[in-house]
Amino acid sequence: MSSPQGRGLPFLARPIPSHTARTPLRTQDSDGSAVLADLSPLIAATAQWLTRAYPASGGALASALCEVQARQAVTVAAWLRYPTQMDAALVGMAGPGGSDRLDWITGADAGGADDPDAYAWRTWVDEVVASWAACLLTDPELAHLAVAALADGSHTTGIPTEFRRLLAPDASDRRAAALLRHPDLLAPVAELHQDGLLDRLGPGQALIA
Repeated sequence: MSSPQGRGLPFLARPIPSHTARTPLRTQDSDGSAVLADLSPLIAATAQWLTRAYPASGGALASALCEVQARQAVTVAAWLRYPTQMDAALVGMAGPGGSDRLDWITGADAGGADDPDAYAWRTWVDEVVASWAACLLTDPELAHLAVAALADGSHTTGIPTEFRRLLAPDASDRRAAALLRHPDLLAPVAELHQDGLLDRLGPGQALIA
């Protein structure tokens, strides 16, 4: 599916949600991933967008397993996209762009757009991070390369990280995330910025601005 022409996402300043205002510099995710506080709103919103666009197959347990996989993929993608604390701080101040084009491409229901409070979380969705996460969820080789590329990054220095459900999902994980890991369904999102991810993971690991 081709993307709309001339619909680049605005890179506008957004107020950081009040519930994150006093978050310490580093926090620990429930899935074991250490997250820089500056990226926490972006990671949470982008993972939420993915699980809404590609919901779990099953009940509460399936939803939890699906959410963890989305969260781990988005965390890896965000750390690759914003490899330094300065990068994370800048996107935290300027805002990541929002989910408008992702919603358009996937036909996702952006209900609540007329209600600023209900819609606010979507302004923290990062299109590039969502696209890279989609690539990681549907390509195991890319996922392993991406996690390996984080080894020397500032986000993981001195902090134990674990991405098992992304890298080695078991049968329950796969059943829960049948839609979230479906290559054909995620292709329109993955293809948006796949080339940038490949460049980031290629020789020299050039920074994609």
